[in-house]
Order: sequence, then structure tokens, then C-alpha cells
Amino acid sequence: MNKQGLWQAWRHGQGVQDMAERALDLLFPPRCAGCGKSGSIVCAACLRQCVPVTPPFCLRCGTALPSPGLCRRCKMDPPGLSGLRAAYVYQGTLRSCIHALKYDGNKRLAGPLGGLLAQAYHTFGLRADMLVPVPLHSERQQMRGYNHARLLAEVCAASVGVPSRDDVLARCRATAAQADLTASERRQNVAGAFRCAPAWATGTLYGCSIVLIDDVYTTGATVEACAAPLFAAGAAAVWALVLARPVQK
Repeated sequence: MNKQGLWQAWRHGQGVQDMAERALDLLFPPRCAGCGKSGSIVCAACLRQCVPVTPPFCLRCGTALPSPGLCRRCKMDPPGLSGLRAAYVYQGTLRSCIHALKYDGNKRLAGPLGGLLAQAYHTFGLRADMLVPVPLHSERQQMRGYNHARLLAEVCAASVGVPSRDDVLARCRATAAQADLTASERRQNVAGAFRCAPAWATGTLYGCSIVLIDDVYTTGATVEACAAPLFAAGAAAVWALVLARPVQK
């Protein structure tokens, strides 16, 4: 089957899946992941409760500041990224939705959440040749059945008109969960954990502008570890766009 045939088959498969989901929705109406109200995966009222990250913030890492500029960390120890932007504050409804997408198998939440990422992409004036989701290790992806960052990237990419490529980066070794680690432990945990796929490591990325996609930013250790092999492969700029970051104190 040629490329066009594969594309048509994929679209047909997607159409059948969409119809099946609509039929199931009639029989078993979905419930909002935020408030539990029947009728939608996440309702408009819950989406309106999401708190956007707004300026002023650090021009490099997005940390809240009293006025635009660079935060102390970025002045003293610049991150290994061209820049990072977070769309919303990681709390309340959004936190529940991210958890449901990531751990509860509610993959349909990638639609509205990816839409929020697309809005942020435009709001922050980002420009990219491609979106690259942060990869999972093959063992973890096999256990979960999917990569949530890839689902978010695909929805975002379709909306902003930029290709999403999940074949550029690979996680070459399994790492411990980051949640319970300190900032320095997080950096050590993911150091050297990612590599650029051979097909992309021979000059194909030279001069490219790339935006990494992930769900939550905490210390930036993971996206910085992802950026390193991309820069080594010739990328001119590597930004990160994440759905949320914790409340800054």
C-alpha cells in the first residue's frame, strides 16, 4: 500500500473510531473529569476555571517575576533550553484532568488539553519547524499503553499547523519517577537518558526550531535533558511548551 493509501486507511479508521465513540456517548454519556457532570469529557465551566500563566515572568524559564527580565537562576546558571513556557497553573480542575489523562487511561482528554496547548502556542508567539513530545521509555509506555505527551503534541500540532514528530527523540534508559526527587536528583536521574534517533542525528535537524511538548514542568530537568541531544544534532533553537506548572511561591 502506498503513502496515500495508508493515509486514507488511517482516516477511515479514525472515522470509524469517532463514530463508535459518539454512539457510546449516546448510550453512556461521558462525565467531566473536573466536576463529574454528565455530558462532556471536560465541561466548559471547568475549562474556564483553569488559571493561565501570565506575565511578568522570566523571559527564559517563565518563572513569575515582579517585572519582565531574567530570574536569578537564569542569570547565574542558564538552563539548557532556548526558553520555556507553561500554559496554566497546575491546580484544581486542570490537575485532575492531567492525572486522568496520564494515569487513568482517559486518552480523550488529550483533545481539550491539547487545544489549551495550541492556544498557549499562539499566545506566547512561539514558532517551530516541529513539535517533539517528551518520550517515555519503551517499558513504561508498554505498561501504560500510550505516551500522553505524544497525544497532546498531536492535537496541538494539528491546530497550529506544525508537524508533530515522535520519532526524533528516544529515551535510551529507564529512569526513576521524578516526583519524589530533589532538583539535583532530578537532573542526575535524567542526565544522558535521551538520544536523538540516528535518522535525525546526521544533519537533518541543522538550523531547525523545535518545541518540546510535555504535561507538567517542575524543575525543567527532563526537558533540558531532551534538549541536549537536539542541540548536539544541530537544532538552532529548542523551546519547551508544557500544559502546567505548580503554583510558584
